[in-house]
Amino acid sequence: MSTGNIDPVLGPANETRFAFQPVVNVGTGAIVAVEALARPIDGDVWDLFRQAARARRLAELDTDLAVSAVTSAAEHGTLLPLHLNLFGGTVAHDLDLLQALHDKLGAVGRHPHEITLELGPPFSRLDPALLLANVRQLRSLGYHIAMDGVGHGDISLTLLADLEPDMVKLDREVVAGALETSGHAAVLDSVRHLCESTGARLVAEGVESEPQLRELRRRGIRLVQGNLLAPAARRPPTTLSVPDVATEITDPHDRMVSTTTAGPRITEFLSPATLLPADSTADTVRGVLADHPEVSGVVLVDEHNRPQWSVDRNRFLLAVTGPYGHALHAQRPAARLADEPRLVTTATTAMEALGIVTGSEQHRVYDDAIIVDEDGRCLGTVRASHLIRGMAELQVQEAAALNPLTRLPGSGAVAKEVTRRIEAGDTFAVSWLDIDEFKRINDSAGFSAGDELIQSVGRSLTDAAASLESVRIGHVGGDDFLLVADLDELTALSEKLLDPPRRAGDIEVSLSLATLVCPQGGVSSYDEISRMLAPLKHRAKSLRGSSWIMSWFGSERIDVLRGEQSGVLRDHSEFPAREPTPTEITQRFHPPPHSFPDGRQPPRDP
Repeated sequence: MSTGNIDPVLGPANETRFAFQPVVNVGTGAIVAVEALARPIDGDVWDLFRQAARARRLAELDTDLAVSAVTSAAEHGTLLPLHLNLFGGTVAHDLDLLQALHDKLGAVGRHPHEITLELGPPFSRLDPALLLANVRQLRSLGYHIAMDGVGHGDISLTLLADLEPDMVKLDREVVAGALETSGHAAVLDSVRHLCESTGARLVAEGVESEPQLRELRRRGIRLVQGNLLAPAARRPPTTLSVPDVATEITDPHDRMVSTTTAGPRITEFLSPATLLPADSTADTVRGVLADHPEVSGVVLVDEHNRPQWSVDRNRFLLAVTGPYGHALHAQRPAARLADEPRLVTTATTAMEALGIVTGSEQHRVYDDAIIVDEDGRCLGTVRASHLIRGMAELQVQEAAALNPLTRLPGSGAVAKEVTRRIEAGDTFAVSWLDIDEFKRINDSAGFSAGDELIQSVGRSLTDAAASLESVRIGHVGGDDFLLVADLDELTALSEKLLDPPRRAGDIEVSLSLATLVCPQGGVSSYDEISRMLAPLKHRAKSLRGSSWIMSWFGSERIDVLRGEQSGVLRDHSEFPAREPTPTEITQRFHPPPHSFPDGRQPPRDP
């Protein structure tokens, strides 16, 4: 279409320019993709859409802008994955128009697997079945699908679940509100958990301030987009990283929220892969590397996008630029100078991948790892430097959270473990351990004796956690400790902590242990458990000697399992005076077979 086209809808679109804004991984500073944003010379892009809607040609304009975005990106020579915006209605009702986009990609030498289609509202009037069918067809061609503006507009939860998008983009209003209201923060956490459960990648849009970025990092969100990191620019970025973005905003004392149990997933370090056909010549690979100094290597793939060979930049250029290198290799297959691809799956943890990297041959320690899906198709690469840096930052965060006296993790580690168990639907117990009259011990025996006593309790906890598989511990400050355990290990845990005699100077020391049993589906958060444990701890301390009391979440019943009454607490225990057995605890605190209509079990009060 010529520049002088007088078409009232597509004519102004021909004058539209595009700006490119990167999606950044704040854990590594890597740019994982760029989004093409339409920028008309006059007015706003929504003015164009309104005019097209009045002419009933909205899908035609939508497709034309996507095609123009591909043309603009190709003119700048970027190899980064490209995000294109489309209305959900265009995909649902005018899929045939997207053939023009497919043809344009072929004309400029790009492939559908390099493209993510960001589907935006409105959705409420679309036929869901038709939308799902057409999305499946686009996926079969290789396109990735993202849902844009989640948290605002009319994107229903059922549609989000049914579409199973590869990426979810959280609306800027939710991101901004997460700092201001608990409701917005809860929405953010819920969407994050949904993405973790389905394998979708979550992107927070519209990040404009350092407090916003700090809060997103604290809540475990690594992919962000916004002017704070990189504003939209006329030219796509020429490098694959944004220097110092992550480290400048990091606060190692923040409590990180995550449900990952074995470290971050390898996909959190994903970078774009530069792909070429497996039969490419060495001269073709050399040309790509020469034109794009940011590219660390090339993946040679078959017709199904499955990695066949991995070309490392430094070793390849050393071979082809040496004496007679061009004459020897230029027109021969690049695979002759390549290595077997180092493959990892999306289920691989970052720690496992780090072991693969460091355990390989010395000359390949810094080679990229290649992430593949369940069908063996390339999803991207992981740079060894990003992986090493990310895991080093994780170690620093964990070390900063350790208590300097006992070297035990703090409340953040316990909060993470409790959150994981809640989300897994486990039945478990959280206990609060406290040294009785610790101030008197410090005042009488001296602070050195007090420190030694705390260290002694910390060693007992470490030994218990080493011998009991389910136990996780944390030193939350002073003489207070938190413990998480399965029900069948509670008795053994209490014996290891309360049985050994303890002294500080000439003072006999006792401990108080308060336990809250958390049934499956009964509790919703770590904060809720913390509030329930506080009064239980005070009641346990009202007993003489080392004490242990237990209650069940949702019940007013308190059972005295150990300790002598001092007149403050009445013993409701069904247990005999001896220590209860694991079977008795399980029988007492596992709910009966009958339940409420919604599936919750009632407490077993007398």
